[in-house]
Amino acid sequence: MSITEHNITVNSLEWFYRESEPIGQSDLLPVVLLHGLVSQSYSWRDILPGLAQQGTRAIAPDWIGCGFSSKPDTREFAYTPDAFVTALADLLEALELEKFSLVVQGFLGSVGLQYALRHPEKIANISILNTPIAPTAKLPWKIKQMGLPFVGDMMTQDPLLVDRTLEGGSRYVIDEKHLGIYRKPFLKTSASGRSLLATIRNLQLAKSMEEIESGFKQWDKPILVQWGTMDPWLDVSMAENFAQSVPNGELIRLNNVGHYPQEHYHETILQDLLPFVRRSG
Repeated sequence: MSITEHNITVNSLEWFYRESEPIGQSDLLPVVLLHGLVSQSYSWRDILPGLAQQGTRAIAPDWIGCGFSSKPDTREFAYTPDAFVTALADLLEALELEKFSLVVQGFLGSVGLQYALRHPEKIANISILNTPIAPTAKLPWKIKQMGLPFVGDMMTQDPLLVDRTLEGGSRYVIDEKHLGIYRKPFLKTSASGRSLLATIRNLQLAKSMEEIESGFKQWDKPILVQWGTMDPWLDVSMAENFAQSVPNGELIRLNNVGHYPQEHYHETILQDLLPFVRRSG
């Protein structure tokens, strides 16, 4: 099953995204998958084909400032949740996605949830994998230090930050061939590190968590929470409380799985994700 790579420029921002076209004719809604820090759309490499196999169009963009999307200066892009939500809305409009299933993971995945709250008419259902979803969520030190003055400027220029963060969060070794793709943007340009620095400094996590906590209490569309219980940064109790607080939530605990479930456990994820996204919402 092939994954195609695309570039599209929307309001002067160049987005890179990966896509798997559905096999055969299907009336299933498309699925949009959003990655977290310090990752990129490549993290969905094993999920995209699985969705396409059941007849679902699957699209995973690199956030602006991440992966192979453009990395504008902070004078051109604010790197705040509001800026990301607006840019994402423009991208999805340009891709002519009228309604879709949303899958989010990680720090920045929370921005996808803010998009959903502000554009509920676009969303059929939501799947959440290890994403900050409560006021108790804190940026882990491994990521937070990348936003510190002086220290962060140096750390974000080190391509090995990818290895340390992805493997530290997932608690498992990631194959070198995959790490090479994650490192590549940091080896190509210093703008990758500067964008990561700006994103971390402007994440406004506490404010975002307030919006998510209050907004989803009135959310009546299906939500599937798939949670790696070995996440060193976001405790499973957060997922339990969230699933209980929303009107139509379901929690699946992923044992022996860390912060980036899709890296090592795509087959386990797909067992529940595939039937879930077949719901029309």
